[in-house]
Amino acid sequence: MSTRPAAAFPVSPSSARDGHVVAVRGAIVDVRFGGDSLPSIGDALLVVPDDLAPVLAEVQAHLSETAVRALALQGTAGLRRGTRVQARGGPIDAPVGDAVLGRLIDVTGATCDDGPALPSEIERRPIHRAAPPLATQKGTTALFSTGIKVIDLLAPLAQGGKAAMFGGAGVGKTVLVMELIHAMVERYEGISVFAGVGERSREGHEMLLDMRTSGVLARTVLVYGQMNEPPGARWRVPFTALTIAEYFRDERRQNVLLLMDNVFRYVQAGAEVSGLLGRMPSKVGYQPTLASEVAGLQERIVSVGGVAVTAIEAVYVPADDFTDPAVTAIAAHLDSMVVLSRAMAAEGMYPAVDPIASSSILLDPLVVGEEHAAVATEVRRIIEHYRELQDVISLLGIEELGAADRALVGRARRLQRFLTQPFAVTEAFTGDAGRSVALADTIAGCRAILAGECDTWQESSLYMIGALDEGRRKEEAAEHRAATTTGEQVA
Repeated sequence: MSTRPAAAFPVSPSSARDGHVVAVRGAIVDVRFGGDSLPSIGDALLVVPDDLAPVLAEVQAHLSETAVRALALQGTAGLRRGTRVQARGGPIDAPVGDAVLGRLIDVTGATCDDGPALPSEIERRPIHRAAPPLATQKGTTALFSTGIKVIDLLAPLAQGGKAAMFGGAGVGKTVLVMELIHAMVERYEGISVFAGVGERSREGHEMLLDMRTSGVLARTVLVYGQMNEPPGARWRVPFTALTIAEYFRDERRQNVLLLMDNVFRYVQAGAEVSGLLGRMPSKVGYQPTLASEVAGLQERIVSVGGVAVTAIEAVYVPADDFTDPAVTAIAAHLDSMVVLSRAMAAEGMYPAVDPIASSSILLDPLVVGEEHAAVATEVRRIIEHYRELQDVISLLGIEELGAADRALVGRARRLQRFLTQPFAVTEAFTGDAGRSVALADTIAGCRAILAGECDTWQESSLYMIGALDEGRRKEEAAEHRAATTTGEQVA
């Protein structure tokens, strides 16, 4: 017998609209119907074997007047020709409402957290729907404060906007998303929906435990399509999460924080589906429908009628190639881009956010104010100039630079260290308590460094601290130790 969990859909008696399986090739199931009308593309089918759990599928193509090709969202092992298939009469639907809060569910709405099943009478909504009309969408310029210095200063997030963390493998995308979740526990009063797209089982368990211990699980819905599941589950799980978020936005009038990790795996699952369906690949092997698939997901993440859906997404960058078609397709829909740098991670600059490549449409004097915009621009200018001088420094040494350039290099290095920060989610590994820094303190600290107030400080005094006052205390302690050591040597 299969260990596959039962689908969250009731099995109905045989009807005239039933069909039967004629072929199974991996996750692709061909179904023949005997009635006058075929299910529409995008409709849900339920394959009902006699000795296995039901399998949910979605129609992807019409093969003839009597046959369709469907994509299974669950494992198809054990299915055989002749198995009965029910047409559900509409798209796949997801459970919504208060009953899903605090639960971990899969793409079909089945619970995966060892808790009780969802009520049978729970409201369900189709996962496919059009984005709200442009006239009803509401833009926003309200800042979404995170307490993370480098993000709040150089790539501020918008309340009701879309932001993404871009980076290759192992540079800290998931840790940054986890820290954002932790940082928003106290200051955020809305509903959180987390979509784990192609996540490892270990990451899912860690997320569930972290949510439970931090006390935010009661206001959170976790929706997972794991790495070991069929591509159809990974491809459709963001829409299940988005449907739940839209319900709380439209019906409950609550602000929603939508977190996705990892959007690249959504694109990757779409490429697998495209290959299974026999479509001709596009550039770099991606599906020919890449742009429309990404747009179909991203354009539904909008604020309507004064209620915001704020999206924070992690995006894997294959081989650190930011010109990859999937990366550029996702970036086109974003308000804020937080780019993680492998070079900065190698230097121990965590969070490894690249201050030059990261950007936000909110970093405008009319939005964030003259002071914030001016300080951010000057920080970028100095760090960029330092990078231009690095080749000269490597070849000839810093002594060959002019006095002005030497001072600039020192300030750039101090700025880079000041923009590092210990995270609460890494405290168990580093022993350093996490810091949350107000935007005003971040701006004041950067302004002091730019003005030369810290030129005589040791660079280590600014590394992994919160506000500048903490660095000042570290510097005073270092001076005291140095004076004590000198006095002992003289004595």
